[in-house]
Amino acid sequence: MAENCTHDCSSCSSNCASRKKESMLKEPHKKSSIKKVIGIVSGKGGVGKSLTTSLLASFAQKKGLSVGIMDADITGPSIPRMFGVKEHATGDQDGINTVLTPSGMQLMSMNLLLDEETSPVIWRGMVISGTVMQFWTDVIWKDLDLLFIDMPPGTGDVPLTVFQSIPLAGIVIVTTPQDLVKMVVEKAVNMAGIMNIPVLGLVENMSYLVCPDCGKEIEVFGVSKAKALAAEYAIPAIARMPLDHEISKLADAGRIEDYDGAALSEVFAQIEKAERKDA
Repeated sequence: MAENCTHDCSSCSSNCASRKKESMLKEPHKKSSIKKVIGIVSGKGGVGKSLTTSLLASFAQKKGLSVGIMDADITGPSIPRMFGVKEHATGDQDGINTVLTPSGMQLMSMNLLLDEETSPVIWRGMVISGTVMQFWTDVIWKDLDLLFIDMPPGTGDVPLTVFQSIPLAGIVIVTTPQDLVKMVVEKAVNMAGIMNIPVLGLVENMSYLVCPDCGKEIEVFGVSKAKALAAEYAIPAIARMPLDHEISKLADAGRIEDYDGAALSEVFAQIEKAERKDA
């Protein structure tokens, strides 16, 4: 510690051991009220991350919580379609307003800002990351108990921006039963560890198929690895989601909120236990 230390690190150039570590967390919009933020991540694409986000959010909404979803997959947004939302987001000098699902869940997605939902977003990483931050700083999230962030796969610009700048209470990792998932899960776990963010649960999507004739569980893509992975990486809860035609049918019809989602109850219990983190 430097002599005559005033404990005001902002006015001091000394790199002493007592120097305070500056937070990179950003404040949300001044009119937003968000109790807890949960990130939904995956180490690779195509594992059902957006589906998991939608089902967890719908499950929380049915529990009586006020819920929002930030669709941070800017170049591949799919959240609005699953909820049957086609309305465009609006805004004024105060900020950008969310769009509501049929059950009253608050959404923000790039597809709610485009003239046509099929218009491609051909942007570089820095612009995409900046847009995600605007979803946090410029969008008005009203009285939320839970905000779920559906992130793009991998450990690139957007996940890094979210991990550093938004006060996540924890993350849920989504995977599938194939052999390569161990490496994929390990990447996500290691990133969370580096960023000091708790891993609350592991969702193994497409884990099995229930035979319509005999009711037997058939592991189409190989033996489930969810329990073994959770034990190895000390992940407190798992959920095994089936290959279920009902899920696909409801998602295609924009009625994903109608799915039961009880298989996610253990993971949701960990989300409820997670401690709020403030910006």
